[in-house]
Amino acid sequence: MQEYTISTDENHLDFDVIYGFLSESYWAAGIPKHTLAKAISNSFCFGVYDCHHSQVGFARLITDQATFAYLADVFIVENHRGKGLSKYLVESIVSHPELQGLRRMVLATRDAHGLYAQYGFQPIENPDVLMQIWHPDIYCESQV
Repeated sequence: MQEYTISTDENHLDFDVIYGFLSESYWAAGIPKHTLAKAISNSFCFGVYDCHHSQVGFARLITDQATFAYLADVFIVENHRGKGLSKYLVESIVSHPELQGLRRMVLATRDAHGLYAQYGFQPIENPDVLMQIWHPDIYCESQV
């Protein structure tokens, strides 16, 4: 991974790259720019950068950095996939010094269970104890 770096410095984040990817993703399609900007500013973010300092990946955690974290919006742009960057990113997140000692870290994924399982993520043992308020079409509604 010598040609790539990961940073938590929010000053390096490229909002256009992040928005360009997430606004087309299956989980955040149509997210308004102001909503994403607010989400990023209130999260612990990880950017992945190539040797030219261009952002090629991203992930964010909603966390108190003491007891709980929710991992969200993880991606590597398509032309940089297949190089182990998603593994590099997830490993960097779960081993980050600010995230040690958490009681729980959770995520939701439709298609990357194998990736996350390599780093200790498991299906929820008792999903019946979890509840949610879910508005899957909120981004469509907020643009009206």
